[in-house]
Amino acid sequence: MQKSKDEQRTGQLQRVVQRVWERVPHYRAKMEDLGLSPRDIHSLEDLSRLPFTTKNDLRDTYPYGLLACDKEEVVRIHASSGTTGKPTVVAYTRQDIATWSSLMAHRLTVAGLSSKDVFQIALGYGLFTGALGFHWGAEELGALVIPSGGGFTERQVLLMEDLGTTAFTSTPSYALHLAEVLNSRKKNNLRLRLGIFGAEAWTEEMRIHLEQTLGITAIDSYGLSEIIGPGVAMECPLREGLHFDEDHFLVEIINPETGEVLPPGETGEIVITTLTKEALPMIRYRTRDLSRLYSEPCPCGCGEKRIARILGRSDDMLIIRGVNVFPSQVEVALGRVPGLSLHYFLEVSEKGGMKELTVCCESKTVLSEEAAGTLIRQTATELKDLLGVRVGLRIFEPGVLERSAGKAVRIKKVA
Repeated sequence: MQKSKDEQRTGQLQRVVQRVWERVPHYRAKMEDLGLSPRDIHSLEDLSRLPFTTKNDLRDTYPYGLLACDKEEVVRIHASSGTTGKPTVVAYTRQDIATWSSLMAHRLTVAGLSSKDVFQIALGYGLFTGALGFHWGAEELGALVIPSGGGFTERQVLLMEDLGTTAFTSTPSYALHLAEVLNSRKKNNLRLRLGIFGAEAWTEEMRIHLEQTLGITAIDSYGLSEIIGPGVAMECPLREGLHFDEDHFLVEIINPETGEVLPPGETGEIVITTLTKEALPMIRYRTRDLSRLYSEPCPCGCGEKRIARILGRSDDMLIIRGVNVFPSQVEVALGRVPGLSLHYFLEVSEKGGMKELTVCCESKTVLSEEAAGTLIRQTATELKDLLGVRVGLRIFEPGVLERSAGKAVRIKKVA
């Protein structure tokens, strides 16, 4: 008798829990603290009984403390940036690499990429998982891959024109800079039709701008190194949520304050359990990314579950005079003002024990004093209406703010 999908995934969950119980003392100790053993996992409903994993677990066991295989089986190491000291190290077996490549090839197919495409990867190669994840997945799919790397914008444009690039991937903030450079040229000989963007939260306003300026369909991609890298979830061309594969990932949404599992439709923190990783399985990993699960199937008909676009990170949330503010909300407000570009950052200071926020952004053109005053008033009104609190505002001339070849730094703290 054929097992149901839930029965198959329950079996996968039981096997991964048994694996970390036997091979990862840190996980075993956390389970024992809750009085749990693998024998207590009977169904998918028991997932919520398992302890969370956080980035601190990776840091506390650096570099190999969460490894669930012999070190000799590891064929590759990636790492996320160590902004507070040592980086977060993630390991892969040969089978993990094959799984990742196959998974990424399927996500790219969902996005609309095919073997007929010329795919340019404008992401940094190295310890960061992004570029190599896209690279191996696109090659497995059969696309022609251009590993152009991050930055060097004039070279990116040259390769796009001369090699006939039809699709590319980068961070959305770098795509914004690329669009700005292309628009400054009198003539472009581009064949672009598809852009796949991720690694940072971005808004529908940014999507519309990129699609109009680059003449592409802009697709949202989601992934993180601790889980596997890019390939966790991806939009289809309908762009009504990001599809993920339940044969590889169990996704929960929790209340970030209480840890309570939330029902589909409610916004909270994404928690992911990996089902097929060998070297570094993750049990209920708290991503800090905020989203929600869709309850209904996508109109595309593929049948996969979906999450909504990332609202932001719970640790990026600012509390300004009692009001919760996310950078993505600021981006939405700026996108509603025709005279502004979407290059911006948020300056956070503290005065009398209270956080103060100043939005720093750019106008699209050099303005007269009168026009600048009008733009400031329009922008301040949009920010107040959307955020629900008054914030400081500085609007600079075009080109003043720093452009990013990778993830944009949206929050800057000042004394």
